[in-house]
Amino acid sequence: MGEGEATKEQIQQRLQGKVALVTGGGSGIGKASALLYARHGAKVCVLDRGLDSVKEVQEEITLAGGEAYAINADISRPEEMQHAMDRAVQHYGRLDIVFANAGINGVLNAIEHMSVQDWEQTVDINLKGTFLTVKYAIPYLKKQGGSIIITSSINGNRVFSNFGFSTYSTTKAAQVAFMKMAALELARYRIRVNAICPGAIHTRIGDNTHFMPEVDEIRIAVEFPEGDHPLERNPGSAEQVADLALFLASNESSHISGTEIYIDGAESLLRG
Repeated sequence: MGEGEATKEQIQQRLQGKVALVTGGGSGIGKASALLYARHGAKVCVLDRGLDSVKEVQEEITLAGGEAYAINADISRPEEMQHAMDRAVQHYGRLDIVFANAGINGVLNAIEHMSVQDWEQTVDINLKGTFLTVKYAIPYLKKQGGSIIITSSINGNRVFSNFGFSTYSTTKAAQVAFMKMAALELARYRIRVNAICPGAIHTRIGDNTHFMPEVDEIRIAVEFPEGDHPLERNPGSAEQVADLALFLASNESSHISGTEIYIDGAESLLRG
């Protein structure tokens, strides 16, 4: 084997000895990433609002020979997130990787008709929840360094033509700004911070998406006669995003911080 080449066994242990916490780990991108992290040797704390879903992911990981710990918490509630981080570290003794992935589309409406309550709910979960996840992880990550990954979106960063998504897009743009501020602030502690910006991905986020009829009043026709997914002609998969999350969690990305990475099959270049 030549210098610099890795064996298959070494490649499969990219996160060996690491402890990862994944929010929104009960489904979609979070679940796919938790499973992949465990397959690569990490002990995974799977966090979500529904204990049943994270218990299922925990069981799937343990049946495959990995280690996982299910945590039930609402990322928008400070006391729950602080307790969740404390529990994770008490259980495994350390924390190396934090994937702040949980989020919702929320209520999609025209700005004029958007209720304050609907705006606040999306901001609380997507933006405040990201802040709380990072905030309460920092004391533990500072002990040895680590990686923070934030799930943002092409919306609010490259794409502005999804009507009714004003709140969601605002939170996703703010997540990228927050990521860059955190990357510089935490660099001295060897904590890397990056963001993933997916395009259309097959997940269950539609379960918490609520279109209001007023969106039709502001919609502008945008036509893509041959489809709006240039690379694969279809939305991406949660597993494809998980591959990127694995790279950003591993030492292979050791010199990458403060960066947003688009994973959308060139969709946003067509729609931006």
